[in-house]
Amino acid sequence: MNIQNKTVLVLGGWGLVGSAVARKLVDDNPKRIVITSLKYSEAEDAVSKLEKEFPEKGKNYFIPWGGDLFVRNEFKDENRLKLLSDKEKRKILMSDIMDELTDDIIKSSSIYHLLNQYKPEIIIDCINTATAIAYQDIYSSYRSVTRAIKNSNSHETLVDEVEKLLCTLYIPQLIRHVQLLYSCMSIIKSEIYLKIGTSGTGGMGLNIPYTHSEEKPSRVLLSKSSIAGAHTLLLFLMARTPEGPITKEIKPTAAIAWKRIEFGEIKRRGQPIELLNVSIDEAVPLKGKFEICTDKQYRSSGETLKSVFIDTGENGIFSRGEFETITAQKQMEFVTPEEIADVVIYEIKGGNTGHDIVSSLDHATMEPTYRAGYLQHMAVDKLRQLEKENNVSSVAFELLGPPRLSKLLFEIYLIGLNCKTMKDILDKNPEQLSNECLENILNNSKLRSEMVSIGIPILLPNGESLLRGNNIKIPAFHGENVLELNNENIDKWSNEGWVDLRPSNMKKWQNRIKELIEEAEAIPSDDTSSHHVRTKAYWHNFEEINIGKICSWLFIHEEHGTRMKA
Repeated sequence: MNIQNKTVLVLGGWGLVGSAVARKLVDDNPKRIVITSLKYSEAEDAVSKLEKEFPEKGKNYFIPWGGDLFVRNEFKDENRLKLLSDKEKRKILMSDIMDELTDDIIKSSSIYHLLNQYKPEIIIDCINTATAIAYQDIYSSYRSVTRAIKNSNSHETLVDEVEKLLCTLYIPQLIRHVQLLYSCMSIIKSEIYLKIGTSGTGGMGLNIPYTHSEEKPSRVLLSKSSIAGAHTLLLFLMARTPEGPITKEIKPTAAIAWKRIEFGEIKRRGQPIELLNVSIDEAVPLKGKFEICTDKQYRSSGETLKSVFIDTGENGIFSRGEFETITAQKQMEFVTPEEIADVVIYEIKGGNTGHDIVSSLDHATMEPTYRAGYLQHMAVDKLRQLEKENNVSSVAFELLGPPRLSKLLFEIYLIGLNCKTMKDILDKNPEQLSNECLENILNNSKLRSEMVSIGIPILLPNGESLLRGNNIKIPAFHGENVLELNNENIDKWSNEGWVDLRPSNMKKWQNRIKELIEEAEAIPSDDTSSHHVRTKAYWHNFEEINIGKICSWLFIHEEHGTRMKA
């Protein structure tokens, strides 16, 4: 696509790759470039450097934005540990991650506020999402919970630690992040989303020797790789979603370096490393038990650690020895941010570098085959034959899901028991169809039993009575066993998984069949090209009611659940 005159959003634009991408973008003359970082000061710093490098672009060409994109907008500038320590805010955070995605959750998110403010056509995501999530370290949360369980005298402490654990779970956080990102991009009509991902290990395997004092291979590091892989598969699904943004991912498998090489103060987590003055006389005798954390305060020398270092951006600063080790042949080695930026820009402009993971998965995965398509007809014919031989109707078992599919299959099956053709459905009024379906339910105890036994209740025509079994699929049980009965809930549940015999639902079915017929009849009879699939011939000129074909048509039209790629 053309980058010129487009708004480009660079997530994580203060970082090593983000900065390189922003500089490379300027040559293609976007309308403006929005630079984000966790801290607003970092985004300002990145913008300040870009403005000095490209003074001809003037003010407001590079725009800074700061905040945490993994929380709601009101929390975006708060420290995550403080959020988790605040009971009320923690409950909101937990709900935002775990509850069903709603319009309120979407529009409360910092992602929505950012995208809605600038409406970028192009989004380049340079945030190390896998690190941001994995380094919350669920294993530390686990240890806190187990300690709270052992000290069971404090119920309140246990509740606090369990809530923190729920907020730390990796996959729910990742799923919600991708859900929000996709929903917000769909709302503002972003055209392309390109992610710079990670392998989690700099391209190395399970034998990676670099850890943060954990066992080898490190569980935390493998968590990072696991999240990176899960993230890629979610982007793979996003790329297969019709009407969504073009989705790509570049995944460097080496260390990324570098930003600067200098002599200066060495910092850990943003704070200078204090040099301690420890004499030989203060050696600790190795007897009895060893204390990891000690109450003894060692004397400060009054100085901080200063040395020569290489800044590798988000991965931190390394000494010469550390950098030389990690980038040596047969170790992580490294790739420069400028090389990554070149690939990013080329891919956005429609080039094929061979480095798009999503495209690679498309080519590497097995697709539907001609043989399977041919055999599908044989399988369906065999199923029909066995139905006749055993005098049964194989409608739905509620093993595939969703319950809505079972409900739809049973409804059109019930309608078809008294209508030989699709057009017969249109010749009756909704009340007549409703009464006929009720008669079928009353007179066919086996059919009635099958529905309620698989968890699909039957809403009777008056809308005030429900036939049900021991278990029901809808409403799903989410911890609350007693729910309010009102018209809104009844309509919602009947839409999701109740066989609905009300005349209003029969009218809905008539509208569906009418639309289906009109779609097929609109295809010119002399058009024998390969363009159309669901022709009158596909529907056997509407002379039969094929419940599976009709429901597949509904899933495409009503659920927008069409397959985008072969």
